[in-house]
Amino acid sequence: MICNLCPHSCSADRGERSGSGFCRLGTLPKVARIAPHMWEEPCISGTRGSGAVFFSGCTMRCVFCQNYEISAENNGVFITPARLADEFKRLEDTGVHNISLISPTPYVDAIVEAFGIYRPNIPIVYNCGGYESVETLQRLEGYIDIYLPDFKYSDDALALEYSGAPGYVETATAAIAEMLRQTGEAAFDGDGMMTRGTIVRHLVLPNHTRNSLGVIDITEREFPGVYLSLMGQYIPHGKAAEYPKLNRKITSREYRKVRDYLFSTELDGFVQELSSADEKYVPEWDY
Repeated sequence: MICNLCPHSCSADRGERSGSGFCRLGTLPKVARIAPHMWEEPCISGTRGSGAVFFSGCTMRCVFCQNYEISAENNGVFITPARLADEFKRLEDTGVHNISLISPTPYVDAIVEAFGIYRPNIPIVYNCGGYESVETLQRLEGYIDIYLPDFKYSDDALALEYSGAPGYVETATAAIAEMLRQTGEAAFDGDGMMTRGTIVRHLVLPNHTRNSLGVIDITEREFPGVYLSLMGQYIPHGKAAEYPKLNRKITSREYRKVRDYLFSTELDGFVQELSSADEKYVPEWDY
């Protein structure tokens, strides 16, 4: 397979188990955890959890990622599309509210194949870093009910330095616009669970409140009416210790500054508590 699934456009040669591109991944899905997950937004996790499939690898290389062991180091186990379809069914049978595909982009072909074998009767969530190709997203139209993209940066220099993602702002803006085109206005069932729509997430980084204010500005300008989820869960992981500005949690003052700015806008959504910045919320990778 010659791959151009993500904005890196590597034209990489990918075999089943390894590849030469930015992600170094093969085409066979590699996963680190498949289980109900309780720690998403209330309208996603609800009371029974979201059926999370944590894929190994990523289109970005965030130096601070709390999932660094799987996102950058690609740890996990290989499964076939048929096995993935079986896991969708197994998760659905546990009573989860939805199936959440986490960092799924390198495996879009296998995921579409799995849906051809079994398409769950609950919403499908696409949980990604926002650094996505519009062309790849268009291939997913009709399969995805809810998009949960990060909007990490309003500063391209930071995106390149911290996440290896050139041209992030323009790329993420175009990607989120496509997600919103597909899902339309957010819809909820009688229990308040999202059944269709897009939630834009933003993680506040230490020493970078200006970046966060810029993300809020872009979101309000480009996507009025979208739900924005402000996250305070930052914990230094991965290679964060090598970056002095990133090597601590965010302070209450930093978070309050960004939160209050969000509240001054017309945007609706969710605000995490700072208590979420706790190691106990980092999943265990049981492979």
